[in-house]
Amino acid sequence: MRLAAAAFAAFCLLLQTAAPSRAQDAWPSRNVTIIVPFTAGGTADLFARLIASHMQITFGQPFVVENRGGAGGNIGAAAVAKAPNDGYTLLLGTVSTHAINPTLYSNLTFDAAKDFQPVSLIARLPNMLVVKNALPVTNVAEFVAYAKANPDKLNYGSSGVGTSIHLAAELFKIATGTRMTHVPYRSSNEIMQNLTGGHIDLAFDNITLAWPQAKAGTVRALGVTSLQRSPTAPEVPPIADTLKGFDATSWHGLFAPAGTPRPVVDRMAAEVKRILDMPDTVTRLTDIGAVPSPMTPDQFTAFIATERAKWAEVVKASGATAN
Repeated sequence: MRLAAAAFAAFCLLLQTAAPSRAQDAWPSRNVTIIVPFTAGGTADLFARLIASHMQITFGQPFVVENRGGAGGNIGAAAVAKAPNDGYTLLLGTVSTHAINPTLYSNLTFDAAKDFQPVSLIARLPNMLVVKNALPVTNVAEFVAYAKANPDKLNYGSSGVGTSIHLAAELFKIATGTRMTHVPYRSSNEIMQNLTGGHIDLAFDNITLAWPQAKAGTVRALGVTSLQRSPTAPEVPPIADTLKGFDATSWHGLFAPAGTPRPVVDRMAAEVKRILDMPDTVTRLTDIGAVPSPMTPDQFTAFIATERAKWAEVVKASGATAN
């Protein structure tokens, strides 16, 4: 009798351990939702729909993109942080949701470091330092010298307090010891309108919008905020050529809730890499100024930790807050 009971208990334990394995092997067996924590039409939305369309074909199940904007990306991120960790609810996260907001906001309802499992970085999107044509500078070194000679006289535009565009300028101020005035707008389109109109002096704006204006001659491009030249604008040098180590690149990546089974996470990461290695994908992303940058889950986790520490210092130094 005891032997029978022991055998039954062992059989039940085997079923319990085998069930998760079968569930992992079967993933996905139904719809997968990718939440974009911003409104439709932006770069995060574009990346999510690109990844979703290819994953749907590969895995044979619908991958649905859902936009949940608000609070700088925090509403959508919180929804995924609280979702079941079964691989069926994912987040298209950004430098804002996972590196800037943890310091910028004091009332987050999730822990960006503990509540998510990073899957893969998708793309980096450098900003571009552009100035109005009337400013008497043609390169970063001249601009630094001019800004130092004119403290508090230059004003720079951003798409809002605590955005990557705002904090790129703050990082530049820290690196150069210059003083400039922040003028926040509601969007990058407004920044460009006011810069081309001469109402502000400069911006560290998204390369997707800034570079076409620079090519058209309505503003002057001085440098990109990535460590290397951008494939989209190879003739524009990195600011890092003048300020060693300067890097203020926006980025987007795929996240799952913490505790999502590692085999499922690894399958997602492998598929993201396959998609981003496709020549058509590379061309499509380069056309908008993005650099495909797939990483393993462990590489992405380490990358985010470094980014979070860097931007925490910049947010604190700038005094920026948003709640």
